Amino acid sequence: MMSDILIVREPINTSVVQELALQRFGDMVKAVVDIEQEIMALGGDLHADEEKVLIDQGSMQENLWGINIYPDLPRSEWIEFDSMINIRPRQDNRSRSVEDKTIQEKIVTIVNRLII
Repeated sequence: MMSDILIVREPINTSVVQELALQRFGDMVKAVVDIEQEIMALGGDLHADEEKVLIDQGSMQENLWGINIYPDLPRSEWIEFDSMINIRPRQDNRSRSVEDKTIQEKIVTIVNRLII
């Protein structure tokens, strides 16, 4: 449900992410990161729901990337770059993964800054 989506602009504790994971998928929470505004949406059933909330708040679709966060894994392993919203031939991203290493690094930096 879209009303349960949390927009993260300021750092939140890992325990918040763990709670969101338990409410939905158990060990994982879906997230969409805006690499331009350096914010993210958490907690939706679908990355597309989180993407819509961010677009409705002014994000540009080409700056939004879907990931999964596994809050109980070590930080070096906790982000999975996998989402249907990442399939973007017009941006040279032809798979569900985030193929551009620079974009991956931006996502990791933003997530690690926003979740403490």
